[in-house]
Amino acid sequence: MLLKLNEVKILADAVSIISELVTEVRMKLSADGLNIIAIDPANVALVMFRIPPTAFSVFESGEETLGINLGDFKQVLRRCSLGSVLTIEKQENQLKLSIEDKVKRTFNLALIDIESEEKTRPNLTFNTKVEMYSMSFVESIEDCAVVADVCELKVKDNSFTISAKGALNSTKSEYSSDEVQMESLGENKAKYSLEYLQKFIKAAKLTERVSIKFSQDYPLRIDFNTPRLELGFILAPRVETED
Repeated sequence: MLLKLNEVKILADAVSIISELVTEVRMKLSADGLNIIAIDPANVALVMFRIPPTAFSVFESGEETLGINLGDFKQVLRRCSLGSVLTIEKQENQLKLSIEDKVKRTFNLALIDIESEEKTRPNLTFNTKVEMYSMSFVESIEDCAVVADVCELKVKDNSFTISAKGALNSTKSEYSSDEVQMESLGENKAKYSLEYLQKFIKAAKLTERVSIKFSQDYPLRIDFNTPRLELGFILAPRVETED
């Protein structure tokens, strides 16, 4: 197994975001590239990450599954600077990471056994799809976090709104079909935790556009994709029951 990545920032930024949700992951290598699928300890959020083989300057690997401590991995990636080249190799029960810039530095990380069940990408069908500028989505989520801990996403009459209402205060961002791309089967709305969404939107720095999919009181899927990486999240809805 030999991987070489010239644009280390795409991996470093993604790992930093993922590490806020999970601490240990299975990193799977195959003809499809480098993949991570993991669920947070509370079973509320699922993260899906992929770097295709074409993003690597060298990608030589068969089917491999590596147990990684993301905290340790993240610390090594932070030692890379702009222009660094990262080489990843497996040596017995260790992951050898070589950083080449002015000098060549090497780190050896112990591979770990992951006890949790292996996750796969869920097959979900959504009634609503919205594509918009990532930073617009970030601003709306941060607005909501000022007044509450839950926000509502809603599509109705060619309008997409992101709103939140606390005990005393409220906020709403409203986007028309001129500002976002929308596809929806009728009216749909659902509520989601802002604690998780604030972690997800850190991926906005990876790409200019974000894809948002949801249905009535149904899980939310958010994707930040570029030709060089795919980073997506699925979040369980907050369904309020009447007493």
